Amino acid sequence: MWDAALWAAPPAALLLAALIWDAAIGYPDALYRRIGHPVTWIGALITRGDRVLNRDGARPALRRVLGILFIAGLVGLCGGEAGVLAAGLKGLPFGWIGDMLIAASLLAGRSLYDHVRAVARALHQEGPDGGRAAVARIVGRDVRTLDETGICRAAIESLAENFSDGVIAPALAYLAFGLPGIVVYKAVNTADSMIGHRDDRYRHFGWAAARLDDGLNLLPARLTALLIAVAAGRRCPQALAAAWRYAGAHRSPNAGWPEAAIAGALDLRLGGPRAYGDMAVAGAWLGDGRAAATPDDIDRALGLYRRAMLLFAAMVAGVLLAA
Repeated sequence: MWDAALWAAPPAALLLAALIWDAAIGYPDALYRRIGHPVTWIGALITRGDRVLNRDGARPALRRVLGILFIAGLVGLCGGEAGVLAAGLKGLPFGWIGDMLIAASLLAGRSLYDHVRAVARALHQEGPDGGRAAVARIVGRDVRTLDETGICRAAIESLAENFSDGVIAPALAYLAFGLPGIVVYKAVNTADSMIGHRDDRYRHFGWAAARLDDGLNLLPARLTALLIAVAAGRRCPQALAAAWRYAGAHRSPNAGWPEAAIAGALDLRLGGPRAYGDMAVAGAWLGDGRAAATPDDIDRALGLYRRAMLLFAAMVAGVLLAA
């Protein structure tokens, strides 16, 4: 008879292992092609709920109520299933390995790095046309009219924002609440990206998803800005000053923090007007530097990202040693 406690691992140790696994291996393409990814499974649930509940012609108040009920159900379903899975893994010898691997699959650190690096490589090798195709994979805006400068800014902004909600936020959710925490966070964040829009179809149905995602990202966004600033070394004061001054100008209560911090760290000016399909957004400018970003600036941003990731891993290791 074995003792389950003997094989248990502290949450910080599991998170540190998940961060290392994600950075070194990521989510294998062969596995994605064979079974998909947990986020695609969640996305399929959201698509089904949108199709069934968000009917054209429904009154705005009804759409909002149905959107609230849908998000509550999604959170309950995903959190409940993750809780059952976590409990089952705890009952197995070395079940913590499965727990860690599932968590690693829900961290986007390696994928984010590879996708942003691909934009810089495409610009170097193929010019703006290749850059547009590459950046279209990581941003929701209309990239057809972006010049090289716009492509570079979009890639750097995506790197900063997704560092927060693709890495730091799910990592903190896992550290605090285990598998149910990280799965629930990814469900809410995925719902926000799919239905949390301000157009006529989703303004009311996606309201709950957008507001809940805003709440869950309040702390992670600010921690991400701090990590970016510290990783900037000598430009830490400029990064902190930019985050403090410009974060509130962003249309999101959270995305402006890491984006403004990376603008200050790299002496750039990010943001500005952009288009999402037929909808033009008069985005605020973030930072006091030059707006003419280059592919080399993407490379500098990726270096900053690597250092910030190492800082976060060191923080997690510190939590483990202090426990």
